[in-house]
Amino acid sequence: MTRVLLVPGVSAPLPEHWMARWSRERPDCRPVRHPPNEDYDLHERVTALDAAVAATDEPAVLVGHSAGCITVAAWAAEHDRPVSSALLVTPPDLDRWALPRTGPRIGMPRQRLPFPGILVASRTDELMSFARAVVCARDWGCELVDAGAVGHLNTAAGFGPWPAGETLLARLVSAAQA
Repeated sequence: MTRVLLVPGVSAPLPEHWMARWSRERPDCRPVRHPPNEDYDLHERVTALDAAVAATDEPAVLVGHSAGCITVAAWAAEHDRPVSSALLVTPPDLDRWALPRTGPRIGMPRQRLPFPGILVASRTDELMSFARAVVCARDWGCELVDAGAVGHLNTAAGFGPWPAGETLLARLVSAAQA
């Protein structure tokens, strides 16, 4: 079974959020735990992700939401442990917005990911315009998926279940097992 590591944003997802549902309902999905400090400290988050990836030699599929996408991109720039791919969902534009509860301002990572990725973008995300998401997908070397008008693709935007995301994840897991 392919390991899927779920990398949350600034806060842990609410119980009805698609990421929390996947963690509960899918045996292949494991959340990357927040460090004890609830503030978003990029170094702490990258360290926690590295520990989760290092837990086995089997390549993982990473799934990041919001600031979790930034964690994945920053981790990929610093580490070379085995990862087969990433699903990055509605990252925030850190060139325009600061993450809440952070230390020093974090700039938007621009380095190309060393593994295949899919970036899911919204036409109505308050944290990143679709045009900026196109640039981000290009910088990271990701396939861009236009999710339409889905806000930040979180519980506040009505996502609990996210069947389209499950389809994308199944595609990445299938490729990892091939």
